[in-house]
Amino acid sequence: MGIASKIAIQGEPGSFSHEAALKLVPGAEIIPCSLSAEVFSALAGGAADAAVIPIENSLAGSVAEHFDLLLAHDVAVEQETLLRIRHNLIAIAGATLDQIDRVFSHPVALAQCRRFLAAHPRMESFAAYDTAGSVKQLVELRDRRAAAIASEQAAGYYGAAILEAGIEDNPENFTRFFLVRRSADAAADAQANKISIAFSLEHRPGSLVGALSALSALGTNLTKIESRPVHGKPWEYIFYVDCQIRSSVEGARALDALRAHCGMVKELGRYREASGV
Repeated sequence: MGIASKIAIQGEPGSFSHEAALKLVPGAEIIPCSLSAEVFSALAGGAADAAVIPIENSLAGSVAEHFDLLLAHDVAVEQETLLRIRHNLIAIAGATLDQIDRVFSHPVALAQCRRFLAAHPRMESFAAYDTAGSVKQLVELRDRRAAAIASEQAAGYYGAAILEAGIEDNPENFTRFFLVRRSADAAADAQANKISIAFSLEHRPGSLVGALSALSALGTNLTKIESRPVHGKPWEYIFYVDCQIRSSVEGARALDALRAHCGMVKELGRYREASGV
């Protein structure tokens, strides 16, 4: 039996990132990190073989910090996956719903369960850094009046009980995760049909239209565009795009087309598009 891959995630074991990591790399050894910057440091420093990061949620939008970290490090996206996000109200074993007066979770999870919390006004919400970490904390404290919002996996991992399952407002709640490796270690996928690219533009009229028109001329399908400010350069931006490609050659042509219009172009990864959940 081979040695399990070490995968860095932001958050505690039992988190949605943990679940996504095991979906991407079954049997992986999970390295939990408190901060996203620590995830990338673990990867860059060799403490982890890869990292799994959330990049976009279908309801909450993009995880902006992770775009910045992908650009700042010598890494490449190797795979992506989609994970259905199911939120549960979790408490210590033996606690009952009518005892709960405080609920802890990540701010995004709390926001995605507004209807449930509004229907239980006795429960006061408190933001925490991680969904699974909230479960870990309440189990350590053995507080019957506290609950957490997290995944079924978190409840099982920490030996807690689910009081209410599926409490999210919208069932169409999915998060897209990237599996990221050091650029030198990332494996090329001959069946890659998607490319992620970062680029910067000169601050002049029509520059973005010109860059996107160059992609359009190739017949490349743009599926996402995101902008992030350039630190220290007010009103200048880095643009991040995802494009569907029909071949690796088309990916290379897309990069060349952008280079004709952009001051900086960086390929973040060429990988297979996630096809299901």
